[in-house]
Amino acid sequence: MKPNLQYFSLLFLLCVKPGIAGPRIDCLPEPSGNQTVCESRGCIWNPVDNDIDGAPWCYFKDGVGYNLASQIGSTYNLRKNNGPRNPWGAEFENIQLRTSTIGASVLNVKIGIDGRYEPPVDFPRETISTPETLSFTTASSDDLFWFSVIRNSSNRKIFDTSLGGLIFSDQFLQLSTYLPSENVYGWGENAHQSLKHNFSRYLTWGMLARDQPPNSGNLDTMNLYGVHPFYMCLEPDGNAHGVFIFNSNPQEVTTAPGPSLIYRTIGGNLDIYFFPGPTPALVTQQYLAFIGKPFLPAYWALGYQLSRYGYNGLDEMKQRVGAVRDAGIPLDIAVADIDYMNRYKDFSTNDNWSGFEDYVKQMHGWNMKMIPIFDPAVEADYLPFQRAMSMGAKFIEWDDYSQVQQDIQKLYPMAKDTKIMLGVVWPDHHVGFPDFLDSTGKTQAWWRDELELYHSKLTFDGIWIDMNEPANFGTNELHPWYFDDNDHPNDAPLFCPTNGSNQWDLPPFQTHAVYYYGGNQNNAYLSSKTLCLTGVQNNGTYRFYDVKNLYGLTEAIQTQAALMDVTGKRGAVVSRSTFPSAGRYAGHWLGDNTARWEDLRTSVIGAQEFNLFGIPYVGSDVCGFLGQSNEELCLRWQQMGAFHSFFRNHNTLGEPAQDPAVWPSVASATKTANLFRYQYLPYLFSLHFQASQNGLTVVRPVFFEYPSDTETFDLGYQFMWGPRILVAPVLHQGAVTTNLYLPNDVWYSLFDYKYGSQIDAGYITVPSPITYRIPVFVRGGSAVPRQTPTTTTTMSRHNSFELLVAPCQMGRAVGVLYWDDGQKIVDSFDTHDFHQFNFNFNSTSSGAQLTISRTRMGTVALPTMDIIEIFNYPSPPNFRSFTLNGSTVNINVQSSTYSGITKILYISTKNLIDLTSSDVISLVWSNVLK
Repeated sequence: MKPNLQYFSLLFLLCVKPGIAGPRIDCLPEPSGNQTVCESRGCIWNPVDNDIDGAPWCYFKDGVGYNLASQIGSTYNLRKNNGPRNPWGAEFENIQLRTSTIGASVLNVKIGIDGRYEPPVDFPRETISTPETLSFTTASSDDLFWFSVIRNSSNRKIFDTSLGGLIFSDQFLQLSTYLPSENVYGWGENAHQSLKHNFSRYLTWGMLARDQPPNSGNLDTMNLYGVHPFYMCLEPDGNAHGVFIFNSNPQEVTTAPGPSLIYRTIGGNLDIYFFPGPTPALVTQQYLAFIGKPFLPAYWALGYQLSRYGYNGLDEMKQRVGAVRDAGIPLDIAVADIDYMNRYKDFSTNDNWSGFEDYVKQMHGWNMKMIPIFDPAVEADYLPFQRAMSMGAKFIEWDDYSQVQQDIQKLYPMAKDTKIMLGVVWPDHHVGFPDFLDSTGKTQAWWRDELELYHSKLTFDGIWIDMNEPANFGTNELHPWYFDDNDHPNDAPLFCPTNGSNQWDLPPFQTHAVYYYGGNQNNAYLSSKTLCLTGVQNNGTYRFYDVKNLYGLTEAIQTQAALMDVTGKRGAVVSRSTFPSAGRYAGHWLGDNTARWEDLRTSVIGAQEFNLFGIPYVGSDVCGFLGQSNEELCLRWQQMGAFHSFFRNHNTLGEPAQDPAVWPSVASATKTANLFRYQYLPYLFSLHFQASQNGLTVVRPVFFEYPSDTETFDLGYQFMWGPRILVAPVLHQGAVTTNLYLPNDVWYSLFDYKYGSQIDAGYITVPSPITYRIPVFVRGGSAVPRQTPTTTTTMSRHNSFELLVAPCQMGRAVGVLYWDDGQKIVDSFDTHDFHQFNFNFNSTSSGAQLTISRTRMGTVALPTMDIIEIFNYPSPPNFRSFTLNGSTVNINVQSSTYSGITKILYISTKNLIDLTSSDVISLVWSNVLK
C-alpha cells in the first residue's frame, strides 16, 4: 500500500511545533535581524527553542497574496488583497495570471505584467508527446487566491499554492507551494552532499552566477557559477514531473517542511513551465525539447584530458604529458590554462611557451588534441581591443557617463571617451567585457575573427571558456587580494554606486547571494566578484541586473559558432558559467573544487544534476583543483572520473603535480580505468548521440531506471551510465570494500570481482582494493557495443568492434550503436551522415541468434565486429555450427572460448561481421548436444 502524501502533509500541519501553523515564509533574511525590525515589517516574531530545522524566527502573517478580480478564459486578473504587505517595495495592485498549453502536454503558468523584462533566450519550445496531461485549477478563501496544477491521471496536486505568500512588486517576486513528495532533485548551481533535497529543515539556496568555488567540506548553500531554476519531483506512485521557472534575475529557493518550497526573484515575471513525464526520462526529454537538446561532442572530446594551472612553461607540459604517455595511459587531450598567455592576455603566447605550435603539431601527429583557455575580458590597451573598437564591437557599459570612473578611464585612450565599464582580472591592466548580446552582430564577428587569427598561429581543437559569470577582481574593495600578489599590478578596483540610490546594485531585497555572507564586506553586494549591476548591454536595451546570469550562455553560443566556423569541425566547448540551454553549445566542469574526499563525493552528485539540466558533457577536476592531492584520493578520483563524459585531471598553481604518472599505483589504476573507458567509448558515444538527438541523459541517477524502487531515490553515490551500466565508485578514504545497492533486476559484474557472473540484487558488499576497477555492473537484457582500446580515441576507432551481451532471465538482450566520423558538424540529424545499428540477441537451450539491423545507413567507413562476449550462456556452443546470413562462418577456435564454470562465451574471429554487408545481419549457432 502506497502512502498518501497529502495525508502526511496534513499531519505535518497538525503536529508541527507550537506556534507554527505551517511552513514559515521568512520575513527577515538579512543578517543581524531583531524583533523590532521584524514587527515593524508587520511580521510575526516567534523564536524557535530548538533551531535544528532552521525555521525563521521572523515570518509573514497569513493572508499575503492577491484575490481574483475577474477571469476571461485562461486569463485571471488579480488584485492585491487586504492581507500583509511586502516589506521590500510596494506590490503592483493589479497583475495577470495566464495559462496555456504548449503542444499537448507542457503547461505554462505565467504571472506578471506585460512589458516587463523577459530573458532574451531563444528556446526551441518543442514538445514530446505523452498520454499524461496536467490541468490548472483555482480556488480562493478569505480574500486569498491560489492555484494548483494537477496530474489528471491520478488527480494528484503536483503544485499547490494554497500555502499563500504570492508577492509581486518591481524588485521582489515570491511564490510558495506545497509539493506532493520530498523526492525533489535539481535547482542549481550549488554543491550538494545528497542527490535528493532535504525537506526536514529550512534551507535556502542562492542562484546567482558568481566566481565562487564549491565548498563541499560541509553543508554550504552558496550560489556557484551558473543558474538553473529547474527541478524534478518523483511523486509517491513513482510518476515524475519537472518544473522550470524561466527567470534570469538573481533568485533563490527555500526548501522547507511540508514538503514545500518558497521561490523568490528580484526581477522579470514568474514564468513557470510544468512537464508531466510521467517517467524521469520523459521529464528530461520534455524539458530538453523545450530549452534545447545538448550538442554532440567530437568523438575525441570523450578522451582523457590532462591539464593544470601552473605549468612553468611548455617544457613542463611536455614532461607531464610525456610521463602519462610513457605509462601507457590512454590520453587524448592536453589542456593549456592561462600560463601559456603573454601576461594572461587572450590570443597571445608568452616566451616560456615558444614552440607551442610545433608541439601541437607533434601532438596531432600522435592523434592527440589541444584545448586552450580563453577568458572573456580583453585588456583596454591591447591590439584585440583596438580591433574591437574599430569593428564597432560592444562591451558592457555604464548606464550613464556620470557613472564612469574617470581616474581609470583616462588611463586608456581607446576607452577614454566611452562608457565601457573597465574591471580587473588576470591581465596587468584594466579590461573590458565583450557584449555578446550585441544585436548588431559586430561583437560576435570580432570574437570570431580573433579566434580565427589566433588559430592561424596555434591550431587548437576545442575551447575552454572561463571567468564568464563574468568574474571581476576586487569589486567594491579598498584592498583587493591582488594588491598583495607579486604577479599582479595594483590596478584601481571597480566601485559600484552604493550610496543607497542605486536600485540595481542595492535592490531592496538582495537575495541569499548577499545575505548568506552576512557582514563580510568583501561579499556583501550582488556585484561582489563581478561587474556593477547598474551596467547595460546592447546599447542600453538590457540592464546587467537582468542579464548577468546569461553571460556565460551568450559567450558559449558565440564561441561554439566561432570554433566550428574556424576549424570546420564540431569540436567541443567547455564553459564555467551556464544557464538553461547552455548544453546546446557547451559542456561544463564542476568548478574549482578542493582535493578532499568530500569533493570527490559531491562531484558524483554534480554530474548527475547537470545531466538533469541538459548538460551531459560534464565532469569534475579529477584529483581536486585547490589544495594538495594525495595518492589514494587521486587514484579513486581517476577511477570514478573515467565514467564522466568530461574527464580531466586539473590542479592549481603552487601545488605539486598530480597527474596519474606521479604515483605508480595511480598510473596503474588510471591505465586500467582508462582502457575500460576507451573500450566502452562506442557505448558512451552512442549515449551522447541519443542525448543530442532525443534529449536523454548520459550519466543519470539510478532512480531514472527504477522510479518505483524507493531505495533508489537518494542513491546519489551510485549512478547509471545510460540504461545499461551501473557504477558504484569508491568514495571514502581507506575503503577496500564497497557497500552498494542493486535494484531488483538481473545484474552481472563488469569488474574484477566475479567478472561476468550474475550478482544478487539488493544491498551487497563487494571487495574494492585499489588494484581492482571500481564496482561496475551491467544490467541483464543489455547488448553493449565496445571496441578494442588503444591509447587515443583516434587509434581506437580503427580497431575492431566488440559486443558485450548480458542476457536477461529469458536469454534476451538488446542494444544500439550510433557511429559517425566523430568530427563533422551536425546541422540536422535528418541530413547528418551516421550509421545506426540495433542489436537483438536471443538464446535457448539449443542455440542462439544475434540479429543486427542497420536502421540508418551512413557513408563512414566501419571496422568489422570481431568479438562477441556473452555472459550466462547456458551450455557449450558448437563452434562449427555458426552461420552468417545462412553462410557458414569459420570461428577461430584458438581465440574463442567457453567456460562451463563462469558461463562466459567468448567468440573471437578476425573480420567476423562486416556491419555494412547487409541491412539485416543474422549470426546463428547451435549448442553442443548433451
